[in-house]
Amino acid sequence: QLHLVESGGGLVQAGGSLRLSCVASRHIPTITAMGWYRRAPGKQRELVAEITSSGDSYYLESVKGRFTISADNARNTWYLQMNSLKPEDTAVYHCMRRDGLVDLGWGQGTQVTVSA
Repeated sequence: QLHLVESGGGLVQAGGSLRLSCVASRHIPTITAMGWYRRAPGKQRELVAEITSSGDSYYLESVKGRFTISADNARNTWYLQMNSLKPEDTAVYHCMRRDGLVDLGWGQGTQVTVSA
């Protein structure tokens, strides 16, 4: 069982920044994908950013240029740097890891609230 723990959420004013971290309970081969999803109240879950198994980065169109995903494989940790935050970024953010179409684990979520 892979356990993932997020941290770094909080309350921030619009235009501010937050850095989310996700720590995995054990080493994971780097050929697996890692990413961040979010779910806002009343909305469907959406993929925000992902590092694919080939090392490419994907970003949700609305966060391009503002969010950056990165990883420290030696620490089994990946990050989501969020800059120029907007109220519409308010959501619970979950980290995840997958091997192809198989989910290896999900974090419990961290709340990000952006005030206008």
